[in-house]
Amino acid sequence: MASQTEENYLKSLFNLANPQGEVNISDLANQMQVSMPTVNSMVKTLQKSGWLIYEKYKPVTLTSKGQKEAALIIRKHRLTEMFLVNKMGFGWEEVHEIAEQIEHIHAPKLFERMDEMMGYPTIDPHGSPIPDKLGRIQEINYLSLSKIKPDQTVILAALANSSTEFLEFLNSRNLSLGTELQILSKEGYDQSIVVSYLNHPGETLSEKVCEKLLVRILDL
Repeated sequence: MASQTEENYLKSLFNLANPQGEVNISDLANQMQVSMPTVNSMVKTLQKSGWLIYEKYKPVTLTSKGQKEAALIIRKHRLTEMFLVNKMGFGWEEVHEIAEQIEHIHAPKLFERMDEMMGYPTIDPHGSPIPDKLGRIQEINYLSLSKIKPDQTVILAALANSSTEFLEFLNSRNLSLGTELQILSKEGYDQSIVVSYLNHPGETLSEKVCEKLLVRILDL
């Protein structure tokens, strides 16, 4: 059984992995906010447990065992976030820190009951996929709002960033998952986009914001 620290490393490795599954040690150190010697020591520990492949001066790669372990930690986190929002009335901007603590509880029946009570959700409150009980993740390829052309209608389906600050910004603009957005225009100079939705007939969103909003095009 992994310690809480090991679980945090596994989760970070999973999230940082490039399409080839590799993670640079320096990126991991930055993510974990620790020194290189500390990271190297933990990497060797994880290797001994069979969770990753490590060679000196090369990127590390999670093994299939490590990928599954990391995905199951993420599953507990995202199930907890969904439960807090759906069953306890928390805002989507409030749940991350709580889920960070609960994800380390080793009580399979607790998370199975959460899953059952919610009707087996497939995404969390921010639109990210929830891994299944075997650690499998069904990734969905949404488009960034910044890639959408004017005169199209889209549905806000997920977020590329779920920081508290960003979620509070979206709350202030009355933007949530499932919101239907009509693209009115796009500014050539700064790539900002003017959208219409709900009671917002002409809301201007910066390129920085649009890149973090993941959408699917609505078939009319």
